[in-house]
Amino acid sequence: MPAPTRTLERPPGVQEPGGPATGGRGPGGSGGGEQTAVPATTPARIAVWLLVGAITALFAAFTSTYLVRRGEADWRVGPLPPVLWLTTAIILASSIALRQARRHGQRAAMTGLRTWLVVTTLLGLAFLAGQLLAWRQLVATGIYLATNPHSAFFYLLTGAHGVHLAGGIGALLYAVRRAPAAATASAALDVTDPVATYWHFLTGLWVYLFVILYAI
Repeated sequence: MPAPTRTLERPPGVQEPGGPATGGRGPGGSGGGEQTAVPATTPARIAVWLLVGAITALFAAFTSTYLVRRGEADWRVGPLPPVLWLTTAIILASSIALRQARRHGQRAAMTGLRTWLVVTTLLGLAFLAGQLLAWRQLVATGIYLATNPHSAFFYLLTGAHGVHLAGGIGALLYAVRRAPAAATASAALDVTDPVATYWHFLTGLWVYLFVILYAI
């Protein structure tokens, strides 16, 4: 009687050479076959994180000096312009709009991407206009850069933040022009994501400064 022939079975999870991946944590897979896009590490993404680190160090130095200086006997906190509450709401809304832009970019919906990038840019301009109005309100009440230490720090912190935010608006204008013209969703995000990282950082930085100026 001939011996039974044994066949070699491939262990589960081992794919056939040249065949598609059906499980496990392979590139673009998490066990269910659904691919997850991983953002590429581009020079722009690296550069924006280096810039964020440098700005963080700068404002850490400013605010540490602020906290030390406020302990002096001549420290007087003056009234702050009420318009700052409005500008805070505006910059938070701009970050929400930018998140909407990125969602459209992920779906390669270039019209929506462009629309929300324009909305973010307009909100950024409105924020800057509100900050200038806050300065004018202070000047109208006789509070200048040299009036007292607190006013000097107010102008310094809001002015430095405004300069960096103006740079962010320039980056948004670049994204408005380049991102919707990208051939793929991935290429659009390569333009949008570094700008979004920088802008969200500036939003968080302003909230931090707002708390410092109002509560401390």
